[in-house]
Amino acid sequence: MRLDNEESSNIEDRRGGGGLPGGRAGVGIGTIVVALAASYFFGIDPSVVINGAQMLNRGSQAEAQAPSAPVRESASEQTERRFVAQVLRDTEVTWQQIFQAEGRSYRDPKLVLFRNATPTACGSGEAAMGPFYCPGDQKVYLDLSFFDEMERRFHAPGDAARAYVIAHEVGHHVQNLLGISGKVQQARQRASERESNALSVRLELQADCFAGVWVNKANQQRKVLEAGDIESVMGAASAIGDDTLQKNARGYVTPDSFTHGSSAQRMRWFRTGFEGGDIRQCNTFERTS
Repeated sequence: MRLDNEESSNIEDRRGGGGLPGGRAGVGIGTIVVALAASYFFGIDPSVVINGAQMLNRGSQAEAQAPSAPVRESASEQTERRFVAQVLRDTEVTWQQIFQAEGRSYRDPKLVLFRNATPTACGSGEAAMGPFYCPGDQKVYLDLSFFDEMERRFHAPGDAARAYVIAHEVGHHVQNLLGISGKVQQARQRASERESNALSVRLELQADCFAGVWVNKANQQRKVLEAGDIESVMGAASAIGDDTLQKNARGYVTPDSFTHGSSAQRMRWFRTGFEGGDIRQCNTFERTS
């Protein structure tokens, strides 16, 4: 992927901080288990996973984490950090333009880099949960070690696949700004478990579609794509489909438990956004196929 060298100023680097005592924040292990079970893989929205009681911790937790020492990073981590900042900057430019064309004002999200665990306005954030967006503080959280996991576990290497991860989380920020996330959260509170999961799938697929819209606009204006990039994204989207993950983990699939969508759905909705370049085509709440 070919990106400008310009980096976003909205990076909050917590990797030099002391982290959380024992690698945890003020939430119970049961809550963490539920969160991991519901949304272990990237694209999660913790507000949909972590219950309202955790939100009481947002003030003290958000202030508790601050870098207490200089960040020590390897050469590969430095390259990854710069790439993340460049992708984030490109999404800022794109979404500012899209919102402006719609007569809206876009607020840039912060992207927090952390190691192992960090407090968020949505409760405890842990590396094992994968990258996620918290609407409570409008921040994307990322442990760079997830990029290594993408290659080892999901067999989804490449800059384009990594950019897709970031763009998906920024897509959740867009949903938050448009009021979509809040409406879905309210609906999920009134829904059965099966219905709640279905709503989660629709939210995640829309974030995939929004990621595709970003790639479309960025490539039209700045020619960011290189040979094989879209195939790389499709490989990543396929690898983290609920059906693929469940089949690989336990040998069978239970569609009613899906929270992010099948491999086919995730690929299809990214391509919908990429080919159309129009957020109006990303209404997954009317259809998911």
